[in-house]
Amino acid sequence: MKHDIIEKNVGLMGVLIIVAISIGGLAELVPLMLSRTASEPVEGMQPYTPLELEGRDVYIREGCYNCHSQMVRPFRAETERYGPYSQAGESVWNHPFQFGSKRTGPDLARVGGRYSDEWHRVHLINPRDLVPESNMPGYPWLAEAEIDALATARKVAAMRTLGVPYSEEDIAAAADQVQGKTELDALVAYLQHLGKWVTDNRLP
Repeated sequence: MKHDIIEKNVGLMGVLIIVAISIGGLAELVPLMLSRTASEPVEGMQPYTPLELEGRDVYIREGCYNCHSQMVRPFRAETERYGPYSQAGESVWNHPFQFGSKRTGPDLARVGGRYSDEWHRVHLINPRDLVPESNMPGYPWLAEAEIDALATARKVAAMRTLGVPYSEEDIAAAADQVQGKTELDALVAYLQHLGKWVTDNRLP
């Protein structure tokens, strides 16, 4: 039988497996690459400011994604708790994306504007000052760590090479915009940016 020939020939089987995986992968990826809703930003969305971009790097460095996801699934239980479900167009400029899959803490996809800057500062320094039952660690050192302004322009330029629509003027002004700011300032700015662009797709 033909399948016996394939099963007894390791090289042939390997090639056929690669072909099958390639076809399946293309069937998954190509339609998304051609879809405007998946490849274009949602209406009104703005790229991260230099300060927000630095805050995103702090978020990644400190491993916040290990306990917080940033993707509201399209289920009523999720939209009632966190807000409108996430859309692909919200993540087109995220490199890498921060969807996550584990929620020791709440999802942060719609946290922008939900709390004041001061609330975030207190919460990040010592979460139990605001949420006594929280098991989140504090990050007091962020208030003392100043951003390396000289590196910020390079980060903005790197993001432009990945398709984020920063101009030469944005790159030139990046260092001045973060001068004298702390990593805590940056992380708060990043959190306040999250999820502000979609407000009206809650499930009935």
